[in-house]
Amino acid sequence: MFGRDSGPDDFETRRERMVEGLAESGRVERPETIEALKTVPRHEFVPESRRESAYADRPLPIGNDQTVSAPHMVGIMCDLLELSPGDQVLEIGTGCGYHAAVTAEIVGDGNVYSVEYHADLAEDARRRLDRLGYDVNVRVGDGHAGWPEHAPFDAAYLTCAAPELPDRVVDQLRVGGVVLAPIGRGRQTLVRATKTDDGLRREDHGAVRFVPMQGGE
Repeated sequence: MFGRDSGPDDFETRRERMVEGLAESGRVERPETIEALKTVPRHEFVPESRRESAYADRPLPIGNDQTVSAPHMVGIMCDLLELSPGDQVLEIGTGCGYHAAVTAEIVGDGNVYSVEYHADLAEDARRRLDRLGYDVNVRVGDGHAGWPEHAPFDAAYLTCAAPELPDRVVDQLRVGGVVLAPIGRGRQTLVRATKTDDGLRREDHGAVRFVPMQGGE
């Protein structure tokens, strides 16, 4: 067990070990996702008091009654979106910026557009991502509205649970684009939907537990 003076090498070792465990278990499969999880320093995205738990595979509180998702869930979501370099991606719920950073490692600089409801979380995430060299577009707003100025998107995902897929987020996907979100008020299901000319083709991917989506008034 590492002490409170864990240095960069200690964190890197723990990160490698965590991601290798996710890959060996089959929970995360795509090489692009595995490499992104190995690269992003999760300890930089959690409160200093939580850094010793940064590479435990579980959610952690980040303030404002919000959490950063467990690494396996971030990996599963990236796998399900089947992201490629150059994809334009809409994220609803920036939080601390960790999930956006993992996504950016796959799709490249300037291709992630993230909307955060809480102004203080958005500002902290923007500064943190910039300091760590991630070119992610972050704005404060109600995620139900998406980010229409940069539509259409190749993919969109929610890091918070909504009763249904937000209509305006779906509208901002190109045909063939994919949206991924936890859906449900109590019990939640991870839903993947592909936009077609005739509507949405939906798939369920198991029970999940996320904080509720804010806004929508």
